Amino acid sequence: MTTTSSSKNEYELIEIDGSVLEGGGQILRIATVCSALLHKPIQVKKIRAGRDKPGLRYEKKIFLCIKYLFWPQHLTGLQLVRDLCGGKLQGDFVGSTEIKFIPNQLRDGEFVADTKTAGSVALLIQVSLPCLIFSPGQCKVVLKGGTDAEFAPPMDFILEVLNPALANFGLTFDCNITRRGYYPKGGGEVILITTPIKELNPINFENRGNIDKITGKSWTAGGVPKHVSERCSNSATILLKSSIKGHIPTQISNVFETKQTAFGDGCGIILMAHTSNGFRLAGTALGKRGVQAEKVGEDAATMLLNNIQHEECVDEHLQDQLLIFMALAKGISKMRTGPLTLHTQTAIHVIQLLTDAKFTIQNLDNGGHIIECQGIGYPFNLIT
Repeated sequence: MTTTSSSKNEYELIEIDGSVLEGGGQILRIATVCSALLHKPIQVKKIRAGRDKPGLRYEKKIFLCIKYLFWPQHLTGLQLVRDLCGGKLQGDFVGSTEIKFIPNQLRDGEFVADTKTAGSVALLIQVSLPCLIFSPGQCKVVLKGGTDAEFAPPMDFILEVLNPALANFGLTFDCNITRRGYYPKGGGEVILITTPIKELNPINFENRGNIDKITGKSWTAGGVPKHVSERCSNSATILLKSSIKGHIPTQISNVFETKQTAFGDGCGIILMAHTSNGFRLAGTALGKRGVQAEKVGEDAATMLLNNIQHEECVDEHLQDQLLIFMALAKGISKMRTGPLTLHTQTAIHVIQLLTDAKFTIQNLDNGGHIIECQGIGYPFNLIT
């Protein structure tokens, strides 16, 4: 592994095209994490260049849809990583089409990241967790925003799917949802506590095994009637039982969040297929104004059905989230997936641009893939 000198490269910015592939938040998250861990200053240009409104921006006429749901979570995530490593960040303002990030040493302690909107708390965890686990000591981070947001995994996915998968790397974290928050105002709060680890173990996610059971949760909060969760879970159950051969036990609980446990109105569902080899694949959906509860349940069930048809060990939303940990692990990791998502392709592109990790992809006859990664064995001895 080639060592990198932070002092030598202080003014040698690695330029990254922010418009390639997914062309959005995935590039910013992965690039900033790699920069912070490897002490490599970066400059991301052409942020959202291919979108109707380029850059970190929003327009008043689409204020609710963009400001609350999209860019605050990316800006806040960048600022959180800056704080975690005492780095310097330029260009973190609305309208910016490029950012410069010069990292410093990772540090421990207590931190706060607040989107001040319904920006996704789950995406804040994604961008900060790789840095937190390699900090010199325990970290506590208070994350504020939306716990269940569009264009991002819900917090239940982080707790019930991502967390068990990361345990295979030898990584664990404590995460407590003190209050859920929904579109458009957010108001949710999550407390994340991490303890540093010495290194990440490689994973071998190739043999899924049989699907033993399906569990899930259908929930409503605030002014959304309780019967909505029941209609949602019933429609999901009907579709799953009619589509899966053989009898698989299915249990979906219905939950109503009170004013003490949630801020705002919301509803949604998460479904999980549990396999005999310990894997979990998910299907999720959020309720929207004007969309029938039955349609929400069917959407989550359809996503789950799509995620189990290629005998994959990880679903479409988990596959890109594990890549950075595969790259940092010591040794060769393998992961069986379904069709590669654009987020996955983007993450691989940025990781290989900034690290010595090497990915290879094997195409399977059933439309699935096996992603193999030769990790860099972080942390190695960086020259500082």
